[in-house]
Amino acid sequence: MALTILAVAGFAVVSASKAPPSAPATHGVPAESALVHKLTTCLAPGQAKPTVVLVHGAWADTSSWSGEVATLQAAGYDVRAIANPVQNLTTDSQYVADYLKTIHGPVVLAGHSYGGSVITNAAAGLANVKRLVYVDAAAPAPGQTTGQLSGAGSVLVKKKPGELFYTTAAPNSSRAPELYLKESIFVHNFASDLPRTEATVLWASQRGASKAAFATPSRFAAWKTIPSWYFISTGDQIITPASELAMAHRAHAHITMFHGGSHLTLISHPNAVTAVIASAICSLR
Repeated sequence: MALTILAVAGFAVVSASKAPPSAPATHGVPAESALVHKLTTCLAPGQAKPTVVLVHGAWADTSSWSGEVATLQAAGYDVRAIANPVQNLTTDSQYVADYLKTIHGPVVLAGHSYGGSVITNAAAGLANVKRLVYVDAAAPAPGQTTGQLSGAGSVLVKKKPGELFYTTAAPNSSRAPELYLKESIFVHNFASDLPRTEATVLWASQRGASKAAFATPSRFAAWKTIPSWYFISTGDQIITPASELAMAHRAHAHITMFHGGSHLTLISHPNAVTAVIASAICSLR
């Protein structure tokens, strides 16, 4: 199986499948109009469009997918960015799985960050989920926790918890503490390629994440049976590119290396992320 690289200004697509001999090189991150055109023409005439379901990660919410939602809706897709409880991987995944079961027809399921762990479990055994898309995300194997997958160079590994988080945990509480990223970590390591004013607003409105969510072992690995796509930002300081690349290769995913970005590239460069989702959609033809 040949390894092909499609060079694109801003990112490169690496695919573990054979490219058509005549496939041209493409230059420039696609404009929204180009993405809409691709999304509206790539499926066979009369073929039903899949529903696209987007799952956010920790210290974020559904609004992190706003750019991708706008483009997919402009192309006529039913797209849902759904709330992720970020409390416990098992229960979070069941929550998403129950939502997916209400959707009739094929689903393309995408997850960002911790949301990647959720879709890895939620999609297991669901026949309507046809494609998985990981965006700067974790893709655990059974028995692995999300916390084990940040990578040796991650800021989450290099710094002590007291430097990373503040928490709402009360003394003697039986509940796992809710973790919130400190402002300096959020601005300089989590959202490092966003304007400081925007990053600060996102920090102030971040959603807390239970410490238990990162310590719950994965039960399933939907990427073993469902074709997957993997978007990796080289500027990600939360889950290292090396860790993501290892998980992507393990899943035999179609890999996109985005040069630059941050852990929030889905906000700073939504067209680049949407292009990968579009590739997953168009593969259903």
